[in-house]
Amino acid sequence: MAGVADFADTAAIVRQLDLVIGVDTAVIHLAGALGVPVWVLSRFSGCWRWLLDRNDSPWYPTLRLFRQQRPGDWAPVVARVREELLRAVRFPRHDRGPA
Repeated sequence: MAGVADFADTAAIVRQLDLVIGVDTAVIHLAGALGVPVWVLSRFSGCWRWLLDRNDSPWYPTLRLFRQQRPGDWAPVVARVREELLRAVRFPRHDRGPA
């Protein structure tokens, strides 16, 4: 990361990734804006941007939400992300079902 001078450098790195996984951060929004597949682990109270009762985003078509069902309970969220990540890497891209 020593060579990263600004957000344009960050964008160049993100464009090279197959998937970005994280919480609601600037890099998540950058990935979504760039059209890079992005999975967001969202807290129970969530941000207004993620609306209600959705696992996708009207703002970023490549974004997928993994929401907490109970405040502070991250274990099921991480387990779902793990399952989906394992599923994604087991099958070549052209053999995957809908996200």
